[in-house]
Amino acid sequence: MYNGAGKKLTQKLKKTLPVTGPQAPTLYELMQWYCLTTNTHGCRRIVVSKGRLRRWIWISLTLTAVALVFWQCALLIMSYNSVTVSITVNFQKLVFPAVTICNMNAYRYSKIKSYLKTLDEETSQALKDLYGFEESLSRRRRDVEPPKEEMYFNKLPLYIVNNVKGDQVDVTAIPSRKRSRMNAKVMSRNSNTVSFRQENVVGFKLCDPNNKTDCTVFTFSSGVNAIQEWYRLHYMNILAQIPMEEKIAMGYSADDFLVTCFFDGLSCDSRNFTLFHHALYGNCYTFNSIEKGDLLVSSLGGMEYGLKVVLYIDEDEYNPYLITAAGAKILVHDQDEYPFIEDVGTEVETALETAIGMQLTESSKLSSPYSDCTLDGSDVPVSNLYNKKYTLQICLQSCFQLVMVQECGCAHYDQPLPDGAKYCNYKDNPSWIYCYFKLHKKFVQEMLGCQSTCRESCSFKEWELTRSQAKWPSINSEEWMLRVLTWELGDKLNKNLTKQDLANLNIYYQDLNIKSISESPTYNIVTLLSNFGGQLGLWLSCSMVCVLEIFEIFLIDSFWVVLRQRWQKFKKWWKNRKEDQTQQTPDIPVPTMTGHDNPICTGDEDPPTFNTALQLPQAQHLEVPRTPPPMYNSLRIQEAFVHEANDSDDTEYL
Repeated sequence: MYNGAGKKLTQKLKKTLPVTGPQAPTLYELMQWYCLTTNTHGCRRIVVSKGRLRRWIWISLTLTAVALVFWQCALLIMSYNSVTVSITVNFQKLVFPAVTICNMNAYRYSKIKSYLKTLDEETSQALKDLYGFEESLSRRRRDVEPPKEEMYFNKLPLYIVNNVKGDQVDVTAIPSRKRSRMNAKVMSRNSNTVSFRQENVVGFKLCDPNNKTDCTVFTFSSGVNAIQEWYRLHYMNILAQIPMEEKIAMGYSADDFLVTCFFDGLSCDSRNFTLFHHALYGNCYTFNSIEKGDLLVSSLGGMEYGLKVVLYIDEDEYNPYLITAAGAKILVHDQDEYPFIEDVGTEVETALETAIGMQLTESSKLSSPYSDCTLDGSDVPVSNLYNKKYTLQICLQSCFQLVMVQECGCAHYDQPLPDGAKYCNYKDNPSWIYCYFKLHKKFVQEMLGCQSTCRESCSFKEWELTRSQAKWPSINSEEWMLRVLTWELGDKLNKNLTKQDLANLNIYYQDLNIKSISESPTYNIVTLLSNFGGQLGLWLSCSMVCVLEIFEIFLIDSFWVVLRQRWQKFKKWWKNRKEDQTQQTPDIPVPTMTGHDNPICTGDEDPPTFNTALQLPQAQHLEVPRTPPPMYNSLRIQEAFVHEANDSDDTEYL
């Protein structure tokens, strides 16, 4: 009883007394209580100010301050993922980088010529037919000699494009000189960057073996480019079928290629170099490779403390149709990186001394969320086919090779083999060249998705090179120097050396300063919160506790006030509904009393009465006297008591 009375008293007090704070019944009262009790002066001035004009002024000032706070905080959040770049220069002993050196001629022509005999003959024949070299003599020779099968011309026909009208192309075949018209698309190999005329140029036709109507004529701006590209495609097809051991034997050995060697003022030789076989440049050699064990360190900067080598170029052994420049290619790179010497290599000329000064720069970037770079490539969905440190170039080349294996059924000879794949050749893959050209076009146009999938590496080393050249050897020293070198290499050479056979290379650190470029976050969480607090104190004169208070009032307490209002409305609605249901009584039909004809009184389970007896079956042929129904009014007890009461009253009155 006491608990129930206490609850009722509490409910009555809540209804009669004013309630403030988080227990306020309405949002208006909650906001009014907050403005009177908060430490944020603007909100308080809105409530306590006298006069409508002053109140509106404070409302405008407070809303402006709130807008400025939101704007400044949004700028802080947007700049949270920004970085600052710091550059530091340190002086220290530096590890000498790996230097990969390749002869621009991959294989000695005298050793590989047997594989290229038929290709060279057809190339020479094409040049004669194109530019009229000994034209009459070649015609007489064809008339006398029986015609032989033109293997490479049949696999990759060469044409002179005479005229182009839509898909109708008028061409002249080489070497038969037959003019014809074909349905094919004409595409320039450099049409993505430069456009030129497509009439009277040299090109070759590629068709899909499974669809003879799908043909493309690839044209070039010069017949030299067309012949070289045509020769190069057949050349790679031949190399793909030669065993690796035989290709290494046909290339230049380290003892043949490296004539003299000095590093840091000390003599070195071929044992300080590691063989690296490149698909296009054959036997290349890497100085200071990680495979040699301990890495060499430069003690001082300058030319005298770097790498000095004299290279034997052997220009007489160059392939006349494949290589048009003589010299060597070098690449300075980190020991963990793959040398893409065909893309970023530096050329060294013969009969010159080439001095290359290096300056090391180490760069490191912040990964996500500051940039899209990757730390080691493990989060990039492309397999690394080179087994070297991840770089963007490795990812792009691996991606293209994997797509080519999937689309063309074989791998391109320029790049490493994926597991279970083999290099393309005419015998096993007749349409690989056409498939490669179409796929390479999509790759350049970024339609394969490799550029969007691959990402830059977050850390890398870069050597900035400063190149200078001088005539070497000089006129006064040429005679004795070449004679001495010829005598030293006498067992390996069958001729006297000339300056066109040699190249002198010097690679060194300009100084031992290392430049480090690193990124650091512009804001960390401490500075971000400090700036937030500064903006709040500047514009609203409040602290982070006031922000938590605002969060509590405007989100939590306001939510509960609205929820209580909704709950009270729901309870009121439910109570009214219950009351309406109780007021509505259902209409139950009451049976009327109709004497012995009432069906309620004639059930089988009723005891035998006068009425039921009337409904019993009557005997046949007998007349039963029928009894009239009784006088029901005489059976009413209430009237009898009333009459008796009236009689007694009359008796007492008398």
